[in-house]
Amino acid sequence: MRLTWLLVPLLVLSGCTAAALPPESPSAPTSSGTASSPAPVAPARIGLSYIPNVQFAPFYLAEADGGFAAGTGTPATLRHHGAQEGLFTAIAAGQEDFVLAGADEMLQARESGADLVAVATYYRQYPVQLIVPDAGDITSLADLRGKRIGVPGRFGSSWFALLVALHTAGLTTDDVDVVEIGYTQRAALATGNVDAVIGFTNNDLVQFQLAGVAVRALPIADGTPPLVGASLVTTRAYLAANPELVRGVAEAMVDGINAAAQDPDRALAVTQTQVPGLSGEALEAARATLTATLAIMTDSQGRTDGRLDLDAWQAMAAFMLDAGLLTAPADVAAATAPEVLP
Repeated sequence: MRLTWLLVPLLVLSGCTAAALPPESPSAPTSSGTASSPAPVAPARIGLSYIPNVQFAPFYLAEADGGFAAGTGTPATLRHHGAQEGLFTAIAAGQEDFVLAGADEMLQARESGADLVAVATYYRQYPVQLIVPDAGDITSLADLRGKRIGVPGRFGSSWFALLVALHTAGLTTDDVDVVEIGYTQRAALATGNVDAVIGFTNNDLVQFQLAGVAVRALPIADGTPPLVGASLVTTRAYLAANPELVRGVAEAMVDGINAAAQDPDRALAVTQTQVPGLSGEALEAARATLTATLAIMTDSQGRTDGRLDLDAWQAMAAFMLDAGLLTAPADVAAATAPEVLP
């Protein structure tokens, strides 16, 4: 899945084999017979795609509340990728220990040899839908036959979601006109260059609503889509060497999500310390984005436990293989670590 943020999509690319920190060794006894203090744990480096944005508010809250403080059991630092860095580039180069990534793109990266494992769920719901003009004649996925559908490109979560939508409707890409529009969904739809776009409910749909463009969002599947959204990802090597630190980071993230859902105003206030110039209209846009993001992060009670849904992962792996997005069956057991948040 392609993560989206600051009302523009994140740039995410496939990764390659990731580096990891070596295991820690217990301290040897001193000559006096007393054990020396354990060496301090190196802070975990958490990669957040793209630039500072309200959709990362749970991490900002975790940091503000001391969840990642030095001297705790879970020291960690946050690192934003920037616009040009690939999603798995830094973790592959040993510059990060975690990355927030779409599970679907992670499976593709694993097939390319990347040592990646998901340890917690960030988005409980897959956030991509079909967006059409409210006054248009597309009222169901079956109406897509012969229509022009805009996607950023034939990659990432938007592309995967389109394939799910077409499969749901009993169509293929031969039945529609796929138009690669980059990240210009709003302009392309508003000007009539396409009849529909694939977009994120907590990004593109919010943009349309804030701009006063009348649109409707259609689910890409009847029921739960066979795709899994943003997840907290590390490497198997890092998990094996630092199991308690990995658990602590996952728990701090979950606490941050629940804290944001409980007090969105505080989440916005903390985000303002991370995002330069977040005030006025930009602040209201961030508020709308946060509301839409919390809706896909939490359940009907406004809570999440961050646990991995292995049935959803299996369904995703099967769909991606059937759709040609994977060339061989994915090893879901190797790609997930449900024991981190049991």
